Amino acid sequence: MTGTRIKSNAASVVFEGVSKIYGGSVTAVDDVSLTIEAGTLVTLLGPSGCGKTTTLRMIAGLEQVSKGRILIGGQDVTALPATDRDVSMVFQSYALFPHMSVGENVSYGLKLSGHDKAETAARMRAGLELVGLAGYDERLPSELSGGQQQRVAVARALVLEPQVLLFDEPLSNLDAKLRRQVREEIREIQQDLGLTVVYVTHDQEEALAVSDRIIVMRQARIAQMGTPRDLYEAPRNAFVADFIGEANLIDCEITARAGDSASVVIGSITLELDARGLGVGAAKLAVRPNRISLSRRARKNDMAVTIIKTTYVGNHMEYRVAAEFGELFVISSVVDQPLETGANVFLSFADTGPVLLPPAE
Repeated sequence: MTGTRIKSNAASVVFEGVSKIYGGSVTAVDDVSLTIEAGTLVTLLGPSGCGKTTTLRMIAGLEQVSKGRILIGGQDVTALPATDRDVSMVFQSYALFPHMSVGENVSYGLKLSGHDKAETAARMRAGLELVGLAGYDERLPSELSGGQQQRVAVARALVLEPQVLLFDEPLSNLDAKLRRQVREEIREIQQDLGLTVVYVTHDQEEALAVSDRIIVMRQARIAQMGTPRDLYEAPRNAFVADFIGEANLIDCEITARAGDSASVVIGSITLELDARGLGVGAAKLAVRPNRISLSRRARKNDMAVTIIKTTYVGNHMEYRVAAEFGELFVISSVVDQPLETGANVFLSFADTGPVLLPPAE
């Protein structure tokens, strides 16, 4: 141990009706209001061009707000330049200085902030130890793997002990196995130190794995905010259902409503589901692929379907099936006795999992 520890100065982030408009006509962020609690990791998730990176850059002060206010730790920072905000950002490209050693890269911000040599050296070593790179301070970035370079970038941000730590697509340059490892390390550091982290990604699995809360953005606005489980199991609309993990979106009809329960007709079967505030009439049903079962024998309330494609992917089977109302995607953990393409089988929905959604957005 170095004897010096990296401390958390975690602060909340609040957006009050924030918009960002380019050139007077292009709206990148449209009237966004949100609260990120101190000490939590919140992910901004959405497709390219939805406004998530612009939102992150406005927190950092790298983009100016067109309308609204931003508060960090209760202080209005809307008009403050990036240099006067107590935030640090970890970029997708690492942004390390190739001619500087690892230790010099991690120390760079501390030196600019006027810390003395002893404090700078102690914090640098503490930061490298925290990301598992103790003893690497004399190496050059070119001597490190991609994952190690990303850890150096994280250490450089952590040693400044910012109120808010920002991550802009930090794992997109890493392979799948390394992405999983580094995201677990980032989450562990965030929880151990109690950091406020705002994390941008377009990777749904990554967002589900690291977040306390997820903010799904679409077309410059917030589509839904909530915990990973909330968004996965209770999406508000078809866009969120399809973007957070895969979902089969099925046209259906609500034929009766009694209290919070709805009778829902899909093809030849009827389900009793939570109405979720919807009335009698057309609706959509979102069903995750792993909440559908296939069987060679018919059971009560099953529907007949035909297997049109079978794919073995190691730990599960993937099926494309043709039902009377269209095609469905199904995942099964049974790999030893797979169903064959062309087989006529029977489909049933899990008791929990199908979710009613409005018919159109």
